[in-house]
Amino acid sequence: MKTLKIAIQKSGRLNEKSVELLKNCGLNFENYKSSLISPVSNFPLEILFLRDDDIPEYVQDGIADMGIVGENVIQETEVQVSYLQKLGFGRCSLKIAIPNTEHYTSLSDLNGKSIATTYPVKLGKFLRSHGIESEIRTISGSVEISPGLGLADAICDLVSTGGTLKSNGLRPYADVMSSEAVLIGRKGSENEELIKELIQRVQSVLRAKETKYVVLNAPKDNLEAITNLLPGVKSPSVVPLAEEGWVAVHTVIPERDFWDRISQLKQAGAQGIVVMPIEKIIL
Repeated sequence: MKTLKIAIQKSGRLNEKSVELLKNCGLNFENYKSSLISPVSNFPLEILFLRDDDIPEYVQDGIADMGIVGENVIQETEVQVSYLQKLGFGRCSLKIAIPNTEHYTSLSDLNGKSIATTYPVKLGKFLRSHGIESEIRTISGSVEISPGLGLADAICDLVSTGGTLKSNGLRPYADVMSSEAVLIGRKGSENEELIKELIQRVQSVLRAKETKYVVLNAPKDNLEAITNLLPGVKSPSVVPLAEEGWVAVHTVIPERDFWDRISQLKQAGAQGIVVMPIEKIIL
């Protein structure tokens, strides 16, 4: 049987969440910080620990079958890969930021200015799409210190919380792109059976994180109103209780709707509401 290879970040902001996701998929492996490859003992898979900038090209060239990397890296390297699944972590934005002392009013104010970045390809496309002519200065390392050192008038860098910008006297000025971690594969690889199985495992873990399992008691007279609030995966499960005229309702609720639904259920007569996390949902 073929052994798949999946590339993940060796160190950095995506490493911990990538390892957590794969382990939640039931994969047994050691997270060797000093090793390039870690075999999975219960699935035909090897995990490659790489620099994030290298992951898209490893997947494009077939050295790895799959990879977990930020969208910003994929677009910057301009590789030809398939997006298999957005993963919901590692969210950030690529932003242009300017010193707090500047008072630009529109993007056109960037004309003739210099912008320091580690993302020259994506920044260049953004500027051209808005008819802006700026000097792009490609640097590595701490981009945010460039204006303070007189190296550039502005920067373009990834922003998560904005704390680093604030501590360096900068403020966000324009959004270039939003990014999150993505599971990618070689072109056409999404049709391979082993890859389809691994994608299914990933999707089951992601669905579980987005939902809560809810059990509640309801009077039969109010059952229709309550079940209308609870679609579940297919539909709610209803089980008679020992007390006449009452039933137990089992269902799942999307995380984003959780508190609104709970309030509505109580108003509809639900009692004894128990909420539990879900490990996996397989459709």
